[in-house]
Amino acid sequence: MTPVTGLYVPGDRPDRFDKAVATGADLVILDLEDAVAPAGKAAARDAVVAWLSSARVDCVLQVRVNEGVAEDLAALRGLTGFEVRLPKVESPAQVDRVVAALPGVAVTALVESASGVEHAAAIAAHPAVTMVGLGESDLASELGTRDDAVLDHARIRLLYAAKAAGLPAPMLSAYPAIRDLTGLRADTKRGKALGWFGRVAIHPAQLPVIAEVFQPSAADREWAAQVLAATRDGGVTTLANGEMVDPAMVGRAETILSRSRLPE
Repeated sequence: MTPVTGLYVPGDRPDRFDKAVATGADLVILDLEDAVAPAGKAAARDAVVAWLSSARVDCVLQVRVNEGVAEDLAALRGLTGFEVRLPKVESPAQVDRVVAALPGVAVTALVESASGVEHAAAIAAHPAVTMVGLGESDLASELGTRDDAVLDHARIRLLYAAKAAGLPAPMLSAYPAIRDLTGLRADTKRGKALGWFGRVAIHPAQLPVIAEVFQPSAADREWAAQVLAATRDGGVTTLANGEMVDPAMVGRAETILSRSRLPE
């Protein structure tokens, strides 16, 4: 199942690795990039490799490497049970370098620049890429604005790129204001309305809010169940409330029920 909640944990804090997994996040990201100061990069790399060598977990594990740092990829060679989260992707060639170093490892490509947004379709189409994501803070810094319209444009471009490549909808970027759960909820709902699914967090306190927003409502689940029942024989029909439904709605209904964590 596509992850709904993700949690970043600094690679130089191995004392937090097991705690991050214990939060119940669907995805745990061991971060060698922005969360680690330059002086701590080597120690963080060693800590992540040591933990991955013996980790046995149920969630998805990713390592966010430093783009262009060959030592990160070399250190991960021979390990299993993880994916690579590649930052600052602007072309498929950057993904090629990961594939050359770590054959068979799935890559989540993070687009964090205007150039990356413009090349999103080619990046998403790379055979090693299983998800794409947006680095909103870096992108906003480059563009000089965090206006909703500007970020929404990038979100929509990535959604189209992902879907055209047969990938799941991207997960939203981390919301930087840890204590502002009201703002997190509002921004997550906005991203959901744009078709994105799931969100990564930088603190465990953010996870319940994210999970709640993406949990289909009882009304959504009821509608989906009715659509599937009504369209079982194909053709156009109507629901009890008079809404016309046809086979084109089946995909949406199936998605709603597949994303539900409650009994249908």
